Amino acid sequence: MSTTVRATTAEVTVRLGNREDAEACGRICYQAFATLAEQHGFPPDFPSVEAASEVVGMLLSHPGFHAAVAEQDGQIVGSNFLDERGPIAGIGPITVDPQAQNAGIGRQLMLAALARAHEQNLPGVRLLQAAYHNRSLSLYAKLGFQVREPILNLDGQPLATQLSDYPVRAASEADADACNRLCRAVHGHDRAGELTDALAQETARVVERDGRITGYTTGIGFFNHAVAESNDDLKALIADATNHTGAGFLLPARNTPLVGWCLERGLRLRMVTTLMTIGLYNEPQGAYLPSIAY
Repeated sequence: MSTTVRATTAEVTVRLGNREDAEACGRICYQAFATLAEQHGFPPDFPSVEAASEVVGMLLSHPGFHAAVAEQDGQIVGSNFLDERGPIAGIGPITVDPQAQNAGIGRQLMLAALARAHEQNLPGVRLLQAAYHNRSLSLYAKLGFQVREPILNLDGQPLATQLSDYPVRAASEADADACNRLCRAVHGHDRAGELTDALAQETARVVERDGRITGYTTGIGFFNHAVAESNDDLKALIADATNHTGAGFLLPARNTPLVGWCLERGLRLRMVTTLMTIGLYNEPQGAYLPSIAY
């Protein structure tokens, strides 16, 4: 992959990312999100350069992610990632150096990700964007993304409790088939690659009723997802969490009962994001929590 776009003073080349890009891409990722958040009066998505670099380094090293890196005058000025662990791809994080923005680099990185999805014959591509960032929503809409629904980013002190009649336990590999069936029932496709990673990292949890799995989560956090038969199952998974990985977790705004339940227990709204999609999209048929990808 090698494409070029004419920027303000020099050509920008988009190439495949590698592990050696982690430091530069992590620094830009932190600066881009922190600068944007500060301009709009929101907290940054990453607490430090080190935290952003850790996430970016993991994405650059993981075989399930495709990385695109933009260079200008021999210097890295941005990056974008495509999560290819399942039948539906998730885009992001996409970031451009604040000193190099508004020159078409973000568009070029998005086009590179969409080209990769096309090459891989992926039926759908999705992302979540910060609702306060009008320019990114406009860019994605121009590229063909459809707005599906607002997603709330909630955070606060984890509830760290068990709900009666809804026991939650650590998931095991023996639970994978049941979890994937549940995801297919809710979304029309599974997220088996993400579940496999969560099982290996020992972050996956399941809730059971009547001797069967009725919900699972890869972790309650920014980069995790959950699906369940009912809101009560999701409540059990949320309540069980002893920490929220990343900047809280995500919850569809239309799920009014669950949103109210979370707010009543002291969790707070951090920001609003927008789910956008290209290609295959099935209206969810159950309760779910998306990740920051979708």
